[in-house]
Amino acid sequence: MSTSAHYLLSAGAKHERMSQRHSLVHLFAGGCGGTVGAILTCPLEVVKTRLQSSSITLYISEVHLSTVNGASVNRVTRVSPGPLHCLKMILQKEGPRSLFRGLGPNLVGVAPSRAIYFAAYSNCKEKLNNIFEPDSTQVHMISAGVAGFTAITATNPIWLIKTRLQLDARNRGEKQMSAFECVRKVYHSDGIKGFYRGMSASYAGISETVIHFVIYESIKRKLLEFKTASSMDSEDESVKEASDFVGMMMAAATSKTCATSIAYPHEVVRTRLREEGTKYRAFFQTLSLLVREEGYGSLYRGLTTHLIRQIPNTAIMMSTYEVVVYLLNG
Repeated sequence: MSTSAHYLLSAGAKHERMSQRHSLVHLFAGGCGGTVGAILTCPLEVVKTRLQSSSITLYISEVHLSTVNGASVNRVTRVSPGPLHCLKMILQKEGPRSLFRGLGPNLVGVAPSRAIYFAAYSNCKEKLNNIFEPDSTQVHMISAGVAGFTAITATNPIWLIKTRLQLDARNRGEKQMSAFECVRKVYHSDGIKGFYRGMSASYAGISETVIHFVIYESIKRKLLEFKTASSMDSEDESVKEASDFVGMMMAAATSKTCATSIAYPHEVVRTRLREEGTKYRAFFQTLSLLVREEGYGSLYRGLTTHLIRQIPNTAIMMSTYEVVVYLLNG
C-alpha cells in the first residue's frame, strides 16, 4: 500500500473516531442538562400539567360547592384557577409528595430525550455547516427540526406515562398508581397505539423548538462577537469564564420565553390528548373543541406556570449542557 493511501485511511479512521466522540459528548451532556433541570423544576411541571388538564375544573367545583348555590356552580366550573391556587389545592388534598409525581418517568424520559435531541442537533448542524453557510439561521432551523422529530418519536410513550401519573387523582386515602400500573392500564385500554397519543401535538411543538434554537444561537453568537471585540489581549478565545455561562443562561431564558409564548397552545392540546378516556382524538379536533367549549383563553391555560418552570429549567439545562461539553472537550 502506498504512503498516500495509508495516510488517507489513517485520516479517515481518525475522523470517524472524532465524530463518534463528538456524538457521545453531546449525548452525555444533553442527558446531564435535562436531568438536572427536570429535578429542580418538577413541582412546577406538575402544577402546569394540572392547569392544562380538563379535570382541573372539577377541583374548582369541590372547593366552591358549599359556598355557592346550584345555579352558579356551572359558572364557577368554567373559571380556571391560578398557579398558586392550584399549588395550594394539590398540597391540601394530596400532600407535598404529589409535587414530585411523575418524576421517575420524567427522569427516565428526560435523559434519553435530551441526549438524543442534543446529539442529533449537533451532528445535523455539523453536517449542514458543510452544505450551507456555517451557523446560519437555515442550518439551525433544519437541525432543530430534525432533532425534535427524532427525540419525540423515540420518547413519546414515556411522556404519556408521566402525564397520566401527574393527572392521576386516586391518592385520597388510596395507594398512588405506579408507573408499571399505568403502563398496563394504557396497554389494556388502547394497546400499543395508546402510548403514542398526543404525537401530532408533539410534532406541532417542533415549531417551538425551532424558534427557541434559532434565537438562542443568534444571541449566543452576538455574545461571542461582543466578547471578541471587547477583548484587548491575546488570551485564548476558547477559554470560557463563569460570565460566559451566565450569558448562555440568559440567552436560553430569553429564547425559550419567546418560543413558548408563540407556540404554547400545542402544550394544552397535547395534555388533553394524553388524558385517559377523553373525547379528544386528534390535534385539530381538540383545538377546535377547546375553543368552542372553553374559549380562546383555554389555549393558554397554565402558561404562567409553564413559563415560571421553563425559564429556569431551560437556563439550567442549556448551561449544564454547555459546561459538560466544554469540560469534556477541554
